[in-house]
Amino acid sequence: MIGAALPRPPWAVAALAAILAITAAWWSLALWPLGAGAPEWVVVTREICFGASPTGLPHAGGWLLLIGEPIGMFAVLYVVWGDDLRAGLARLHRGLPGRLATGVVVLLSVSGLFAAARRVASASGVGAAGSFSISTPLPRRGAEPAAALALIDQHGALTRLADFRGNWVMVTFAFGHCEDICPVIVQHARNARRDEGAEHISLLVVTLDPWRDTPDRLASIATTWELDPADRVLSGSVEEVNAALDAWRIPRQRDLTTGDVMHGSTIVLVDPAGREAWRLDGAPQRVREALGIVMRESPTPPARSAR
Repeated sequence: MIGAALPRPPWAVAALAAILAITAAWWSLALWPLGAGAPEWVVVTREICFGASPTGLPHAGGWLLLIGEPIGMFAVLYVVWGDDLRAGLARLHRGLPGRLATGVVVLLSVSGLFAAARRVASASGVGAAGSFSISTPLPRRGAEPAAALALIDQHGALTRLADFRGNWVMVTFAFGHCEDICPVIVQHARNARRDEGAEHISLLVVTLDPWRDTPDRLASIATTWELDPADRVLSGSVEEVNAALDAWRIPRQRDLTTGDVMHGSTIVLVDPAGREAWRLDGAPQRVREALGIVMRESPTPPARSAR
């Protein structure tokens, strides 16, 4: 009919589909069980976006994002395009293909909610007889002596791994110019120590970039990473640091143009006898798990002292 209003493009329905897809992607990233071989970028992205509680589930802020953001997007869509959304859904339901598509979306949504509920229940220990395990069991504690370590710290003093004999210590590897994974690695270690009540365990961070992380810059790096007074950032000559990294079996590759270093996210827990108890890569939950074992075995640790 001449003068009849043309149907509006289904932008509101498309926006609703986009919100559902984004929500499904977020929940999958946050809750999908990760095995020991999970890509490092997935582990790091999940930790940054949603955090991780000792059970491997998101922390409170992560749940707020997972639940609050979709609700907020739906609310904005309804306020801005409420009439168009209702009209678009009504048109979609008039044809068989539209009804089938709607049924598939509803089925997938219900299945996803059921899977998420099972994941949360299993992680929380609901209906399970044993304690929760994030994906695969924590590797058996090792008994191999840790490699020697003697480098300059942020106070200009020589720090040796042997100085910590009789106490647990965490050793990790990062560099100051790294703005993505390195601060996250250090934060993982600090958060795990705090969450498990293991503040007595010192953290040693060995630089992967002795060319730029010279001893005179270490104090600034320690401040940026918000290290505790008893923690250490370690460097030295290029030859000394590379020899230490080789002894600790730390793979890395330096870009000669930019100076940046490609590396993993290794955290090594050394026991009071100087043995490499656990070597953990790319899984912050594992560090919490290992520290939990340490704290159960040593409930009254000695106090740390800063030199």
